[in-house]
Amino acid sequence: MYIEKNVFFNLKHYEYGEAFFGSYKGMRYRLAREPLENVVFIPVDQRDPSARLKATVWPEPYSYHDTEEEKKVSELFEITEEGFEEAVRWINEQYDIGNYSE
Repeated sequence: MYIEKNVFFNLKHYEYGEAFFGSYKGMRYRLAREPLENVVFIPVDQRDPSARLKATVWPEPYSYHDTEEEKKVSELFEITEEGFEEAVRWINEQYDIGNYSE
């Protein structure tokens, strides 16, 4: 594995509606709650049950917002520790299959 889970914010942090951004040898990545909203003060039984973790990768050099949508690849995961681990694995797999270079 290239990017370790401990590089990311802990799972609880994504409830604050903040995305994590990083890069690895020519590949940029983002992990965020989808929909991206602060749910800390919403009772658990009133939260959107369809919410997921959304992992996205794209080639450098541009930021997430400055990169064309067609250059981004995304996948959704459950908002659980297992889903978090799957998202990190998926991001690493995207590096393996992508055409990224430093």
